[in-house]
Amino acid sequence: MLWLSKNAFSAFPTQTKDPLLDSGIERCYNRSMLSDKGQVQMQATSSIKFDAQSRQFYAFVGSKKVRSTRREYVEMRILQLGGNIAPQATTAAVSQAATESFGITERFGFVEQMVQMVSSRTMASAIVSGPGGLGKTHTVLQSLRKVGLTDVTDMADFEVGARVNRSRSFRVIKGFSTAKGLFRSLQEGNGMTLVFDDCDSVLKDPVALNLLKGALDSYSDRWISWNADLKDDDLDRTFKFTGSIIFITNRSLNDIDQAIRTRAMCVDLTMTAAQKLERMTTIAGSAEFMPEATDAEKTEALELLKSFVDSVETLSLRSLIQVVKIRQTAGDNWKNFARYVLTQGA
Repeated sequence: MLWLSKNAFSAFPTQTKDPLLDSGIERCYNRSMLSDKGQVQMQATSSIKFDAQSRQFYAFVGSKKVRSTRREYVEMRILQLGGNIAPQATTAAVSQAATESFGITERFGFVEQMVQMVSSRTMASAIVSGPGGLGKTHTVLQSLRKVGLTDVTDMADFEVGARVNRSRSFRVIKGFSTAKGLFRSLQEGNGMTLVFDDCDSVLKDPVALNLLKGALDSYSDRWISWNADLKDDDLDRTFKFTGSIIFITNRSLNDIDQAIRTRAMCVDLTMTAAQKLERMTTIAGSAEFMPEATDAEKTEALELLKSFVDSVETLSLRSLIQVVKIRQTAGDNWKNFARYVLTQGA
């Protein structure tokens, strides 16, 4: 319970315009909240939460529920009703808690479910975040193919005049992109599932972020416009986006713009060393992983890696691949050779 003196309360204006609200709704501080002792009694602290289903922020002040698509409005209403706003937990703290609560195999299962929802347009977007080299891209692309989508990244694989079912296709965009390049990618890939794999430039540029906000909005009609000089006669300045987007990134979720995070389903694949080994064990047991190596070679390589894992600075699937290849070619001294190579920065 927080008490403010009457003098302290008088420092607030009785009624002020809230600059955060476009509608000009007024924030009122009700003098009737003062007690007989000249003090104002504030209600219990209210935590603001986000409901992904309705795409709204909400909070409870006593028994009254406040909700809006705008966090600022919910904050204003909490203050109007005499409540306090609980400090916001950082994305990093929430993500760390989730990492500890959900095993890595379960989280990769979530990736597959998210890909299914995005490819079917149940959700507009997903963000798959985590360190490189442990199968993020492989899992996403494999899941897209598993639900029947066709990879049309390289149109040279198709005959001239071939018809492409956009709603059952996906395209991968890798590397660097400007905001204008993003506008072209969204328009040319309209109707498809677009996969931005390690294309973090679109998650940093403010103009690109505004384009993505339009593409991932919760409205039934998602219009995207480019009102600067376009100089590309083959592109429309405004179009209705009907596709979906999956981001694969090594960046922390905490480093991604909140407006993008709240428009997408997010999964953090950050792992402890033990979870990385668990993930490698799962991958190594797959027939698709290094089919040229025998099961015995992969098992021996994995066991050796486990024995000195604390000495490996950057542990990833690439580490296991190196050890397997060394096991295949380095002869009787392969264990010492592998240990040396991996402790030099692999």
